[in-house]
Amino acid sequence: MSMAFDALSDVSDEALLVLYGNGDRAAARSLTLRFAPLAFRVALRMLGDRAEAEDLAQEAMLRLWKIAPDWRNGEAKVSTWLYRVVSNLATDRLRKRRGVGLDEAPEIEDGRASVLDEMIETGRAAALQAALQALPERQRQAVILRHIEGMSNPEIAEAMEIGVEAVESLTARGKRGLAKLLAGQREELGFGDD
Repeated sequence: MSMAFDALSDVSDEALLVLYGNGDRAAARSLTLRFAPLAFRVALRMLGDRAEAEDLAQEAMLRLWKIAPDWRNGEAKVSTWLYRVVSNLATDRLRKRRGVGLDEAPEIEDGRASVLDEMIETGRAAALQAALQALPERQRQAVILRHIEGMSNPEIAEAMEIGVEAVESLTARGKRGLAKLLAGQREELGFGDD
């Protein structure tokens, strides 16, 4: 059932929205005449661009139509709800204009390394692995056991069945070999000349 358009001029905003939510097209026209100019004026003041204000006012009115079936009388005034929606939409557009969007919002720390840090670490690990593979086998074994596995020189000597002095010599030569192999990759691996 639809009420005559003229009969709706004395009906409250909230009642009109409920009528629209129940399918009354005359109520929709009346609400549009009441609120579209208001939405446009607020948007124009906030944005300063007529075309953008028109788009925003239409978007705000569409949101009003979508919530109409679920509108609960007494919780908020339609005009207050619409002001808030228009203001929020305008604020979002202004942020996008200035280039300040969700992408620029500060990230919440979760205790994990950033993606960039993880990529750098992965690159370093791959470069180290490639350099280790280029070392002579015994030097590689001594360096891995000492500097990656954290074993002591006497433990390494026992594992490799050599003397402690030989372990010290192998690890020293292995470290020099790694430094030479990795020297040209310092910047690429994130080690600047700081």
